[in-house]
Amino acid sequence: MGGATVSYEQCGELKFGQVGIANLRIRTLDIAALKNEMQERVERAPKLFRHAAVILDFSALPACPDVETTDALIDALRNAGVMPVAIAYGTPAVEKLAEQVGLPILAKFRASFERDDGPEPARPAPPSESKPAPAAAAAPSQEPGLLQTQPLRSGQQVYAAGRDLTVCAMVGAGAEAIADGSIHIYGPLRGRALAGASGNTQARIFCREFNAELVAITGTYKVLDEIPKKLLGKAVQIWLDKDQLRIEELA
Repeated sequence: MGGATVSYEQCGELKFGQVGIANLRIRTLDIAALKNEMQERVERAPKLFRHAAVILDFSALPACPDVETTDALIDALRNAGVMPVAIAYGTPAVEKLAEQVGLPILAKFRASFERDDGPEPARPAPPSESKPAPAAAAAPSQEPGLLQTQPLRSGQQVYAAGRDLTVCAMVGAGAEAIADGSIHIYGPLRGRALAGASGNTQARIFCREFNAELVAITGTYKVLDEIPKKLLGKAVQIWLDKDQLRIEELA
């Protein structure tokens, strides 16, 4: 008799958003498996994940789960060591579910949902031949990068919205450096660095002394225990390559 088939695909895809809150995208509604996956994450990086706020995202499921199933999932995740605090915006059924289980809808996910899954916006009609086409609007000037000169200590966060972030000091354990663009850190990185927070897959992280709790680009992350020890304390660059996070020492 052949052995049982083992699946190595995760039931829940965990990513980090603009404010450093984890977004758990439920891909398979297997509550026991989701609980086990989250317990493993908490055990692997307890300082990062224990009692961490988690957003539940049901957009990858074929249908919105019912109230009983969602309540069971919330209880299981709490028992695994994390705290579900909201539900990502989706369909009207998801909004109703959030109200029934007593969790808020996280409105910031609305734009992402509509951009990825919503109807294509209507195209403007071509100008009439009898009227000249309006002149193209001037391209908006690019906002300069944000410069952080003071150390970021535990519990502190800096977010460079729509631009790069340069930190000329330490990012301490428990601190967060977040940018929609790339992040350049000219001191020790002991906390978290999250680049491409609004979806820029070309964003990179550059660090002079690498001992990060977590690094992420467009939500794809690695924690300290997943990083080769030969890279710790070194100058590195981090980028996304086909949905895989790459970390290499700078020459």
